[in-house]
Amino acid sequence: MEKAMQKEEVLKLLESLSRKDASYSSGRVLSSMCTSPHPIATEVFLKFIETNLGDTGIFRGTKQIEELAIRELGRLLGRENVKGFIVSGGTEANLMALWVVRETSKGREIILPETAHFSFEKAAKLLGLKLVIARVKKDKTLDIGDVKRKLSKNTSALVGIAGTTEYGTIDDIASLSEIALEENLHLHVDAAFGGFVIPFLEELGYPARQFDFSLKGVDSMTIDPHKMGLAPVPAGGILFRNGEYLKAVESKAPYLIEKNQYTIVGTRSGAGAASTLAVIKYMGREGYKDVVRECMNITFYLYAKLRELKFQPIKPEMNILVFTHPKVDQIAEKLEAKGWRISRTRQGEIRLVLMPHIKIEHARELLKDLKDITSEIQ
Repeated sequence: MEKAMQKEEVLKLLESLSRKDASYSSGRVLSSMCTSPHPIATEVFLKFIETNLGDTGIFRGTKQIEELAIRELGRLLGRENVKGFIVSGGTEANLMALWVVRETSKGREIILPETAHFSFEKAAKLLGLKLVIARVKKDKTLDIGDVKRKLSKNTSALVGIAGTTEYGTIDDIASLSEIALEENLHLHVDAAFGGFVIPFLEELGYPARQFDFSLKGVDSMTIDPHKMGLAPVPAGGILFRNGEYLKAVESKAPYLIEKNQYTIVGTRSGAGAASTLAVIKYMGREGYKDVVRECMNITFYLYAKLRELKFQPIKPEMNILVFTHPKVDQIAEKLEAKGWRISRTRQGEIRLVLMPHIKIEHARELLKDLKDITSEIQ
């Protein structure tokens, strides 16, 4: 450790390094499932910067705030009377769900789609569980028939994805729910991205599958307020149908005022919970619906224009748009050279996430660059 620096020197150092970061406000970040937090969420986050949800004997008010935030998330996902926590993100939420599965089931196999987030692989390694990968169909949704074929006496849980990371597709959670009930299996739904999108799709005129706690077989869900919920990072959510699930992972902290602990992490900032509740209360259902409407409008605008330009886009279910082209590698390279932050699927397609920081003018700039690039490489 070096000697102390002056405040101005410290800030100058950090500012110089931060210039290497991309900014959401540029409108050129098309690979991220996060976005600029809502101003009220940022304001509240700073006010709760000292709070610690790992010590709720001291921060009793902040604990109540977390409980209210979880109730609001549950209400959004079809069941107000849920139990859960605001955690660091979808990875921790998925890990906690599988931790509960391991502690409440004799089986050690988890059936999940090949489109599942890589966090499940991490969780399986940490928990000593085996992942059984089920195929997806041409539309990139889980093949329910393959799930049934892979059931065994060692199966302990099923996982469905409500808004896959690569394609934004929504698995047939209703069918998974039926299987889970018939086979007495835990069903976890990863709606880290889709949780703040899918509840509004039908009202906006888009087709949407049933995916949440309204299905009796759904036991737990992941939802990330720091994605389409407009909360600052870190703010993930893990929800359980009721508190009975948590008894299996309860631990005691004898030196704390509140001794019962249930989360993986001990020290947890309360700022994520407070900012989550703040933005939910401020935005309300109509506010979020407006955000989703704008994102979907831009997504389908780009979908139509890409078809006109002879690209090969996949019809989106949510605000994730994937497309390809015979010269997709060259196109991706040249887009990146022009300052666009894009990503690729495992199949090599270009993947665009149309978050709230992407406006119609940014979409038009992207189309112009795509036209120029395709003319150049012909």
